[in-house]
Amino acid sequence: MSSKKEQAKTHKLALRGSSKIVSEFFEYSINTILFQRGVYPAEDFSAVKKYGLTMMVSADDQVKAYIKKIMTQLKDWMYGSKISSLVVVITSKETGENVERWQFDVNIYGKSSKSKSSKKSTDKENSSGDATAEAEPEKTDQEIQQEIQALFRQITASVSFLPMLDADCTFNVLVYADADSEVPAEWGDSDAREIKNGEKVKLRPFSTSNHKVETIVSYRLAE
Repeated sequence: MSSKKEQAKTHKLALRGSSKIVSEFFEYSINTILFQRGVYPAEDFSAVKKYGLTMMVSADDQVKAYIKKIMTQLKDWMYGSKISSLVVVITSKETGENVERWQFDVNIYGKSSKSKSSKKSTDKENSSGDATAEAEPEKTDQEIQQEIQALFRQITASVSFLPMLDADCTFNVLVYADADSEVPAEWGDSDAREIKNGEKVKLRPFSTSNHKVETIVSYRLAE
C-alpha cells in the first residue's frame, strides 16, 4: 500500500507534468496568434510539428528572446500553481488602442484560490479568481493532444470572424498570478487592457487530469 508521502510525491509529479503541458501550450499559442493575426510578416516564422499539426513559430531574434523571457518565468509560476490566467493583447502602434485580447484561464483541480492578486506585466498582469474545480478523470496523452489540437484548429479558424488588423500592431503578454508570487524586477504593474465595447467569443476548452484551460477572444468591432 502506498504511503501518504508516496501519494503526495506522485501527485506532485503529475501536477508538474500537467504544468509542462499547459506551459508548452501557452508558448505555441502566443506564436500562433502572432502568425495568424499578421502581427509580424509570415516570412518571420518557421514551421515545426507539434500536436500532430504544422505550427508556426517566430524566427525573429527579438520576438524569440521576448517569448523565451516570458516562458522562463511562466514555467516557474505554473510549477508553483500560481497562475490563473495568461492574456495576449494586440495593440495598434498608431493609436495605442487595444484591438484584440486573447485570454486563457487556468483552473487547477482541487485548488481553492483565496489569496487576492495584483496585476502585472512585462508587460505582466497579476490577478486571480477563485480557481476551484472538481477533479478530472485520468486522461491519456493522446486524449489531451486531441483536445489541444482541436483548440488550435479553432484559433486558426477564428480569422474567419475576427476583423482584419489593418494598421501596424504590437503585442504584450499579461499574466494573472497569485498575490504572493515572486515577481522579477522587469515585470511591471498593468491594467487589464480590456477591449472597449468589444465582442467576446468563447473557444473550446482543453484539460489534463490536473488543469483545465478555457479560452476567450475579445475584439473590437470594425467601424
